[in-house]
Amino acid sequence: MFDQLLTDPAVIGFATALGIGLLIGAERERRKGEGPSRGPAGIRTFAIVALLGAVTAQIGDTMLVAVLLAGVTGFVWQAYHRQSSADPGITSEAALILTALLGVLAMQTPAIAAGVGVIVAVLLAARGWLHYFVRHALSAQELHDLLMLAAAILVILPLVPDRAIGPYGALNPRQLWLIVVVIMSIGATGYIAQKIIGSRFGLPLAGLIAGFVSSTAAIGAMGGLARHTPARRRSAVSAAVLSTVATIVQAGLILAVLSPATLATMRVPLIVAGAAAAVYGGIFTWLAVRTPADNDDAPAGRAVNIASASLFVAIVAVVQLIAAACESGFGTAGVAAAAAAAGFADAHAPLASVASLVESGRLSPPQAQIPILLALSSNAVSKAVIAVTAGGRAYGLPVIGGLVLVIAAAWLGVLIH
Repeated sequence: MFDQLLTDPAVIGFATALGIGLLIGAERERRKGEGPSRGPAGIRTFAIVALLGAVTAQIGDTMLVAVLLAGVTGFVWQAYHRQSSADPGITSEAALILTALLGVLAMQTPAIAAGVGVIVAVLLAARGWLHYFVRHALSAQELHDLLMLAAAILVILPLVPDRAIGPYGALNPRQLWLIVVVIMSIGATGYIAQKIIGSRFGLPLAGLIAGFVSSTAAIGAMGGLARHTPARRRSAVSAAVLSTVATIVQAGLILAVLSPATLATMRVPLIVAGAAAAVYGGIFTWLAVRTPADNDDAPAGRAVNIASASLFVAIVAVVQLIAAACESGFGTAGVAAAAAAAGFADAHAPLASVASLVESGRLSPPQAQIPILLALSSNAVSKAVIAVTAGGRAYGLPVIGGLVLVIAAAWLGVLIH
């Protein structure tokens, strides 16, 4: 009997509605204050409103749901006008209306309702941090960039056609734009992390975070620092090598988005390569003098660089066309040659192209291993040249040692998989 109650959809719905009301109400209870000027709704009100929504949904009368929503809205309107002179905000009022709707939703899809309820509670609890972050931590340009990223994900992506076009049917507009979104999202995440953390945790962590924006750029920047500040060379080497961990993570994310089957095939090589980079960078971190960074300067560049992402996807598109032509004329060997050549400019563009070929059925996941590893290898050569050029032999040679170890580990991962 008890087991039947636990699995009954109605019981689950009512329990979810009650949980949502209590969760949101608990947060509002702490903020409503005391005395005559206190807020109109606390934990009991939110819980009751959520249950009202669940009851009306259980009855199944659409008109009754409309009456409930109108009643809650009327209560909210009256409460707002009673307090509007002291507090012009309508956060609690809007949350109460949403709680009623979540109570209704809990009887239909409790998992979604619970998820939304948690998100609402988190947003309410994080009021101070969110206000500070938007008003002070973010510049106007950074906010504009993040809004542009949101538009790219929520507005443009659903409208882009999802079909093969172009010569050899090698290009898929939805897939290409998805790559743009992934690259911009990774860059924005790395940028914000740098802005929040700063450089106070030292160069190794800064290098790891910067690698999500550009591992090649991170290696070049650390080389310049090592050349001008020899005392921090070991930390700079650690940062440079740890930035390649970000390269491996990005590779995994791109494969996860574009071709999970390819990721499954490359899982072991990527894990082994990432572990090698982390261990090598950790050794240099341990050897380095553990001193905090000199300053907390804001990261260079922009939070979202659509020009850079667009250039990246243009490289992907060209590589896809070349790879498709090579695969059509020369088979898998042609794809491997194209990926290796493109890897000198960027590791992820040919990787994304190869993953797209797998998803289109032109390559099997095992056939994608060699082109991907060749792209990572040729990109490591480019990074090695930049390391020596930017930081000199004293910086470049240890970095090259780390890059060789990472690539060797990736190839070894293929053999042991």
